[in-house]
Amino acid sequence: MATTTATPSQVKPANEYGYPDGPTTEPDFLHVSKGIKSWLLTLDHKRIGMMYLFGILASLIIGGAFALLVRTELWAPGKTIVGQDTYNAFFTLHGAVMVFLVIIPGIPAALGNIIMPIQLGAPDVAFPRLNLASFYLWCAGALLLVCSVPGGLDTGWTLYTPYSLETKTPVLVATSGVFLLGFSSIFTGLNFLVTIHKFRPQGMGWFQLPLNVWAIYSTAIMQVLATPVLGITVLLLAVERFAHIGIFDPMLGGDPVLFQHFFWFYSHPAVYIMIIPGMGVVSELISTYARKPIFGYRFVAYSSVSLALLSFLVWGHHMFVSGQSRLANMVFSALTFTVGIPSAIKVLNWVATLYKGDIRLKTPMI
Repeated sequence: MATTTATPSQVKPANEYGYPDGPTTEPDFLHVSKGIKSWLLTLDHKRIGMMYLFGILASLIIGGAFALLVRTELWAPGKTIVGQDTYNAFFTLHGAVMVFLVIIPGIPAALGNIIMPIQLGAPDVAFPRLNLASFYLWCAGALLLVCSVPGGLDTGWTLYTPYSLETKTPVLVATSGVFLLGFSSIFTGLNFLVTIHKFRPQGMGWFQLPLNVWAIYSTAIMQVLATPVLGITVLLLAVERFAHIGIFDPMLGGDPVLFQHFFWFYSHPAVYIMIIPGMGVVSELISTYARKPIFGYRFVAYSSVSLALLSFLVWGHHMFVSGQSRLANMVFSALTFTVGIPSAIKVLNWVATLYKGDIRLKTPMI
């Protein structure tokens, strides 16, 4: 078979980062195939990441609109534009959309899908079809959550019992949406864990991984271990509304505070699902634009994993006013202080990386 070599006119000059300036001879992932069907049925991790990104941006616009309505209502005392019940619905949907549809999937599902396999040197994620199914589960969950708007869901984004058991608003629609969103998150995390374990190039050990991949790995651990608790919680809430069997309803011998324990056991790790991928991005940017290897690479990598593990031990600090004992409050306070240690390690190493670095104040660095 004859081989061809590129002529000098076909070779693009490299820029300061080593990438060719201008278009290459092969189409990129956005243009390799055309038509809406090629996007809807794609198994390309980059395209799936882009679809996540645009879905999340659309959700951000919806959640931001509710935020503006909330702030407008608070412009002056008394009724400004809507009544108190409608205000509660605005507040609930703003919180639910921003948390479940924007912040939690923002970096892991969108940027993680696009960047992580490339940084790993993998051709794709381990389970491309599961990746696409995760996106459609996210879409279905998002539609159900937003469809609870016309019914005036007013429980707050936490769906606290006993009110969520008593209200006539479409709680079951919202919980169905959250349930599907939870499975989307679990499948994404599982996909990333297997990809990082099994798709590393030969010779790439754990401590050759980019720090962003360490952050995605730590996030995936939380997605796989914590999100099932959220699914169980909203499922129990639905069963309680249907069957009235006394899980959370105090009138039937249930405990509404049990719901809070279940909910925050997931939702505190969710805080780190939001922030650890961002920390991974910061680690990459500071190293790149300081023109230095990251200072204390192993400490930064271990701090991501330790944050993920510590996140499971501190949920009680969301419940200081729930009636739990002073001893429990003290224990959860002490455990919460320990979370500051790996976070401080990251900041210390970022600053040390900047020290005497050849800092380039490009847009990402700024």
